Amino acid sequence: MGRGAYAVARVAVIVRAPARRLWALGVLGAGVGALVPGLTGRRIGLMAGAVLFAGAAAAAFLARRGRYAELAGGASRAGRSVFLQDRAVTVRNWSRARRWWLAAGFLAAVGSSFAVPAAAGLALAGAGTGLWAKALWLGGLERRADALLWVRTDWVRGGPAGKGVPGYLTTGIGAGDALPGGARRRGRAAPGGAAVSAAR
Repeated sequence: MGRGAYAVARVAVIVRAPARRLWALGVLGAGVGALVPGLTGRRIGLMAGAVLFAGAAAAAFLARRGRYAELAGGASRAGRSVFLQDRAVTVRNWSRARRWWLAAGFLAAVGSSFAVPAAAGLALAGAGTGLWAKALWLGGLERRADALLWVRTDWVRGGPAGKGVPGYLTTGIGAGDALPGGARRRGRAAPGGAAVSAAR
């Protein structure tokens, strides 16, 4: 898995990071779009949006699940030179790297409402819902294995299950500042880059 000190980020946090933003932007885009009659009319737009919501949610949830399970099954224990990236840092890095894509998606969702009102916005919201569900699924894997899944931060440009990721690392279930599934761990301060050797 490599030598020397390096940072790792929680797999579930990376998956979960876009969920709330896509949901919020999608709902906002759908709400704005619903104010526009559009070419098809609001009723047809909302019906189409409901179908797209379900399809996008299913696609986001099911995409590459086999790859995630394969990497999780072959994960190795993290060494003492590894540093845990805080949940907030992981989310912030994801948002900064993709802020223009999020803005473009929102504008496209609003613009498309002049043709099919609210449909594209609901598709965005569905994608966010599917990613949130996938993070919960990863949390189930972590609980059953009694270990949290991490990935090197320099490997995730193509996503936490991309071709550039040769494997995951694991720590104890109490390591870091995020629960299984990527939710924020309450009642405990973020470790600020605590070494894995100090994790429970």
